[in-house]
Order: sequence, then structure tokens, then C-alpha cells
Amino acid sequence: MTDDRRWPHSPDPQTDVVIDAKGLRALAHPVRVQLIGLLRKNGPSTATKLAEQLGLNSGATSYHLRQLAASGFVAEDTERGNARDRWWKAVHQVTWWTDGSLAEEDPEAALGYLRSVVAAHTLMAQTALNAYETMTPEWRQAMDSSDMVLQVTPEEARALAAEMWAVIARYRRIDPEGPTPEGTDRVAVVVQVLPEPQTVDDDASEDRS
Repeated sequence: MTDDRRWPHSPDPQTDVVIDAKGLRALAHPVRVQLIGLLRKNGPSTATKLAEQLGLNSGATSYHLRQLAASGFVAEDTERGNARDRWWKAVHQVTWWTDGSLAEEDPEAALGYLRSVVAAHTLMAQTALNAYETMTPEWRQAMDSSDMVLQVTPEEARALAAEMWAVIARYRRIDPEGPTPEGTDRVAVVVQVLPEPQTVDDDASEDRS
């Protein structure tokens, strides 16, 4: 990665992976999504160090890393470590899900993957809040967690998401192995466009219209 202000609007074959059915099943576990996130954010690491960050034992972490390696998401970093201290690295920096038919083919795996992503987002928010007391006043004021319910069509929802990503694209992505620009810190931006399930009252209002 470079230090310019870019965010991909379509998969980049050099850095991104488009998830397929096999990958969907491999990522249908919250620990695996979290492991990939840590490797992409912080760079190569060992199962022991990753286990400490996630509050797991190294045996469980090693198992999940091997499963991710079998699906092509991570690989052993042969330039580091040794036979007793294996290092792992992320193969890609971004995961894309572009084939909506996968959810129809394997809804259980699709739901498992989406739940894993939501769990990772929740953990990210909890970690930030745990550090709230030690944040500088500037970062406390910059922090934001908001929600708003809109009345839109599916087409408008897709347009909304595209517009939000266009704004995000103006800002630099992290480079775990590159220099950190002076005065910057890492910020997690989570974008969620979530259709609200209809309630009984919603159904009744539609019938009256």
C-alpha cells in the first residue's frame, strides 16, 4: 500500500480478494475475521501474539490461521521466525463480496460470515470505548457514533452507500509497514446500511394507505 488518499471502488487484483463460496464458509467464524483484520492492520504476527490480542490460547489461534491459509486468506511469512515460531501475514488487504447469488446458494454460510463481520465491528467499538478515558481531548471530540433511520428504496440505499464510500476515498488508508504521517492516528470507519425488519404496526400502516 501507499500513503496517498485512495480507497478502491472496485476490487484491485493486486491487493483485494473477491470472496467465493469456499471463502464465505472459511470466514463464517468471528475469530477468523478478527485475525485477518489484525494482520491487515498491524502487519505479520505469530499465533501467540495474536492469541494474546484476542484473549485466546495459541492452539486455537493456530488452528484458525491454518484454516485461513487453506482458503488463501493468510500465508506463512517465511522471511520471519522459525519452525517453532511461525509468522503469518495477510495475503490481501480488502475482502469484497460482489456475488449476491452466494447468499442464495449457501444462506447459512452467508449469515455466518455477516455475523462474524458484525461481531468484529462490535469488538472494534468496544475496544475504542475501553480506551476512552485515556484519549486526548482532541480525539474524544473527533470520535462519533451516530445512527439515523431513513425512508429509501433499495436503489437509493445503494446510492447512499456509494456516496459515503466516495467521501471515504478522499482519505488515506493505513500502511502497517510504512511510515506514519506526522500528526495522524488510526481511525476505524464502519459503514452500515441496514434495512429495518417490518413490524406489525408497519404492516398495518401499509394496509391503511
